[in-house]
Amino acid sequence: MLADVDAAADPAAAVLLARYFKLGPGEYGYGDRMIGVKLSTIRGILKPYLRAGLPLDDLEQALASPIHEHRLTILCVLADRATRALRPSTADPLELQALYELYLRNTAYINNWDLVDCSAPQVVGGYLLDKPRDPLYELVRSTSLWERRIALVATQYLINQGQTADTYKLAAAVLDDREDLIHKASGWMLREAGKRVDETELRAFLDRYAAQMPRTMLRYAIERLDPAARRRYLDVPRTR
Repeated sequence: MLADVDAAADPAAAVLLARYFKLGPGEYGYGDRMIGVKLSTIRGILKPYLRAGLPLDDLEQALASPIHEHRLTILCVLADRATRALRPSTADPLELQALYELYLRNTAYINNWDLVDCSAPQVVGGYLLDKPRDPLYELVRSTSLWERRIALVATQYLINQGQTADTYKLAAAVLDDREDLIHKASGWMLREAGKRVDETELRAFLDRYAAQMPRTMLRYAIERLDPAARRRYLDVPRTR
């Protein structure tokens, strides 16, 4: 599987992807290595392997690869397996738990936004759907940018099941976060909660916190509101 990813490598694309994912000195992805394979290509490569039942030990070992696209590939596999384990027709609670525990053991390798976003909803959010949400609050207090983003983005699965309480609590918890990628993730989840579940809840959150919200978080959160509402929240006097 990873050999197929290597065979699709494109050095010119690697240069562009390295810029896009901020791999330069002082940037959030510094130290990672790109070989130039896009996610759409990886998903195509994966199709024959998704039902192969690859051993989790092997997947965990591969997740430590220094190559970004290798880790992205493995995380796509984990997300697909979690999705299957969540379906009523193929439900497998033990598999889901094993995937979740593997994931949290290896957050050091889930270290860019694409890696988080392709996997956290299914593996973390899916597992926690019918369980206490304490792990999300532990993650959101982490010094790791990526663990904090995992906590936020994991709630996408919960939102899709009509559960938004944790999205709003976690968004309030990161109002003072200094990282733009956290502002984006939080605003994105707030927007999804308002769009998919209850816009009234979103407006109530905005009425309370708009003046404190980082500008990026606010802009993402209000994207689906009507123009007059967007303007009203953007014009709220800042308190920070």
